Amino acid sequence: PVAPTPAPRPREVPKTGESGAIAIIGLAGRFPGAMSVQEFWSNLRGGVESITRFTPEQLEHLPGLPEGLELWHHPAFVAAGGVIEGVEKFDHAFFDMPLREAQFTDPQQRLFLQTAWAALEDAGVDPDRFPGAISLYAGATSSGYTDAVRQAMPLDAASYMELHGTATHESMATKTSFKLGLTGESTLLYTACSTGLVAVHLACQSLQVGQSDIALAGATRLSVPQRTGYVHQEGMIFSPDGHCRAFDEKAQGTLAANGVGAVVLKRLEDAVRDGDAIYAVIRGSAINNDGRHKSGFTAPSVQGQAAVVTQALAKAGVSPESIGYVETHGTATPLGDPIEVAALTRAYGLGAEHQGTIALASLKTNIGHLDTVAGLAGLIKAALSLHHGEIPPSLHFERPNPQIDFAAGPFFVNTHLRSWPRGETPRFAAVSSFGIGGTNAHAILEEAPMRQSGSTTRSHQLVLLSARTPEALEAASRQLDAHAQAGGAELSLADLAFTHAVGRKVFEFRRALVVKDAADLAKQLQKPAATTKGTNRAPRVAFVFSGQGAQQVGMGRELAEASPLFRA
Repeated sequence: PVAPTPAPRPREVPKTGESGAIAIIGLAGRFPGAMSVQEFWSNLRGGVESITRFTPEQLEHLPGLPEGLELWHHPAFVAAGGVIEGVEKFDHAFFDMPLREAQFTDPQQRLFLQTAWAALEDAGVDPDRFPGAISLYAGATSSGYTDAVRQAMPLDAASYMELHGTATHESMATKTSFKLGLTGESTLLYTACSTGLVAVHLACQSLQVGQSDIALAGATRLSVPQRTGYVHQEGMIFSPDGHCRAFDEKAQGTLAANGVGAVVLKRLEDAVRDGDAIYAVIRGSAINNDGRHKSGFTAPSVQGQAAVVTQALAKAGVSPESIGYVETHGTATPLGDPIEVAALTRAYGLGAEHQGTIALASLKTNIGHLDTVAGLAGLIKAALSLHHGEIPPSLHFERPNPQIDFAAGPFFVNTHLRSWPRGETPRFAAVSSFGIGGTNAHAILEEAPMRQSGSTTRSHQLVLLSARTPEALEAASRQLDAHAQAGGAELSLADLAFTHAVGRKVFEFRRALVVKDAADLAKQLQKPAATTKGTNRAPRVAFVFSGQGAQQVGMGRELAEASPLFRA
C-alpha cells in the first residue's frame, strides 16, 4: 500500500544551482517515422529521410477548400510531408478523461499528455511522490482540429462551448499539469519556429532562480489533416520536390512536418546528488529578437542571430573552440542558410586556421520542419549525440551553397555518421532555433558527467511492476523483458529495481519479481504473471499492549488477528 499524496509544502529558502547548469534527465517524443526517441535516434544515425510521399488516394481534403478543388493537378503541387502515426489513438480512461471530452480534445493536447507522461517515466519521476515543485513550459499553435470538428458535425450550444472551452490547444499546458499533478508554473507559449527551444530556456531559468525543482519543457506541432501536401511558390520556404538540402547549392527550402517532444530538466547538482541518469547538460542558453535589424518581418538577421549565439556562449562560459557540433536551424532557403552561417562565423570569431573543426547538421533534412517543435527536436538530437558519442549525418549535401563562405570559418557540413567519443576535455554541442518574427534561441550542451554505478551487496533485487489493467501489466512485462535482454550483462539491476520502486506511479494491478541478474529477470518476465490487486489506500496501524506477563501476549495476538482494523 502507498500513502496518499502529500499536500505541496512551501519551501522556505529557494534553492539555486551553484553552477547554473541544468541536467537533461528525461526525454520523450514522436516524430515522422519514429514512435519513440529510441527509434528517432536509430533513424538519425542511419541517415534515414522520414518523409512520406502521398498518392492521390491518400490525400486528405483541407478544411475550407471547395470540394471540387483538386490541388493534385496543380503543376507545382508537392505530395509530401512529415507524418506521425497513431495520433487518433488515446487511452482516455488511463488519464481519467471521459470519452466525450477526449473526442472533442485537440489531438495536440492528447499527444502532449502522453509524451509528458513518457518523459517523466524516462526520468524516473513520479509527481505524486515528488516533494518539490514540477513546472511545465509548453509550446503549441492551432492544429485546425477545432475547425474540422465544427464543419464535420452540427453542434448544439453545450457542445460548442465544450469544443471551444478546455479542449483546444490553448489549454494544453494547464490540462497537462492538472492530469499529471504538476504544481509548479504552467505556461503555454508561442514564438513560431523557435517555440520549443524558448520553452527549454524558460524552464532552465525557472530552475536556476529556484522557482522549480524539476521542469518539463515541450512542444507539439500537428496539422489536421496531416496528408495534404503543398503548392511550391518560388522564393518561399517550401522546396519544389519535398527534400530539404540544407547548405547545399541546390537548396530551395524545406517542407512541413508534425511531431511532439518533451524533456525533463533538473539542476545539475540535484541530479548528481540524486543519482539521476543524465543525457547531457545545458551549460547556458539565450533568447532575443531581431527587432528592426532585418529586411522584413519574416526575414532572418545576421546581427540578431550572432548576438544570441554570443550571449549563450558567454552564459555557458564556453570558448568557441570547445564546440564540436552545431545543430543548426538549417531551413535550406537561399536566404536563410547563408545568413545563419555568417552569423555563426561572426559569433565564433574563428578564422580559416580553424577550418573543418566544427560540424554542422540540420535535422530538417531528415524529417522536415516541425515548426514549434523544431528547436526542441534539435536539442533532443544534440543530447543523444553527446550521450551516444556519435554525430548523425546531415542529408542531401553535395556541394556548398556558393553564397556561403565555409573557407572563412571553422564550420563544415557533416555528411556521414561521425564517431564522437569522450576525450581528455569535455565535448560540447550547440543548438540554434530561429522563429519567423525574429525570436531567436541558442543553447550550449555539454556531455554528462561520468556516472558512478551504484554498488550493492544484495544478491537479489526486488523488481516491481504495476498497471491499471491486467492486459497493460502484461504489456509492461513484455517491454521490461525486451529492455532486460537488450541491456544484457551491462544492465544495472539495482538501478532498474530502484527506478521501478520509487520512480513509477503505483497502479492497481501489480507484479513483484525477486531476481539475481538480468538473465533471471528476462526469464521470469517470460513466465505467466502472478498478478496481485492492490490499493493505494493509506495503511492503518493497530497497537496492542500485552499488559502483565507472557499470558497476555497470546491473548493480544488473538485479539489482533480477529480485529478487522489490524487486518486492514
